Amino acid sequence: MPGFDFPRNNVNKAGYTLVFEDDFDSGELDRSKWFPFYLPQWSSRANTSANFRFEESQLILQITEDQAPWSPELNGGIKVSNLQTGVYSGPLGSEYGQHRFSKDCRVREEQAEERLFTPHYGYLELRASGLHTPHNLCALWMIGFEDRPERSAEICLFEMKGWNGGGAERSTIGFGLHPFGDPSIEDEFFEREFPIDASRFHVYAVDWSPEGVRFYIDNELVHHSKQSPDYPMQLMLNIYEIPQAANESGQAPAYPSEFRVDYIRFYEKDKR
Repeated sequence: MPGFDFPRNNVNKAGYTLVFEDDFDSGELDRSKWFPFYLPQWSSRANTSANFRFEESQLILQITEDQAPWSPELNGGIKVSNLQTGVYSGPLGSEYGQHRFSKDCRVREEQAEERLFTPHYGYLELRASGLHTPHNLCALWMIGFEDRPERSAEICLFEMKGWNGGGAERSTIGFGLHPFGDPSIEDEFFEREFPIDASRFHVYAVDWSPEGVRFYIDNELVHHSKQSPDYPMQLMLNIYEIPQAANESGQAPAYPSEFRVDYIRFYEKDKR
């Protein structure tokens, strides 16, 4: 409903078992669940460390005024604060690493492998409030752990580009799949307008199974893909600042820019 928060779902989900949850009640980052750097193999941990805080049992990912772009050589002036649930890279100077978004990506800082949470099928749910600000993008997506280059597809359950406008009556939400280096997946990504204010709290989810991926907003099915990456994936939770979008809007960024997350849950389907 426009202008209102969608309530939290019950933690118990019929037919599923909860295997990963963070409701951010502790007020501290759980390092057993989250790796607080953004693709550091293509840059460095020093340049990709996330800015965040906690308030009212919520995680608040931030872009701050003094924050530097994460990889000027590869990604221009883009800033990002990100939490992810795994990291992998090949040797220094190699092309091997997660989310090779540019042909020019080379490992600049070799990373020790961490598999904090890398599920293979299940139900992922997020309750969060985004931003309508024209310079920010916030998202939750899954990428292949990419220990092999072809295991690299993306499942995006929520992407909000603030420059798409919106307000109390409507918001444009992105969702779907990207293949990247996976030849078995075709690009199937959508940006659709929904009658919600996505700067308020709403629930976004995907049900990922061998038969496909179902996408939900506030518990309503919005798309069913017949495609399904068949390998372990990791979570990527982030907020970006995109200078080009800000420049085109004519508005200066407001700091700190904040993406609020109430909880993240992942369930495995019960075996019959």
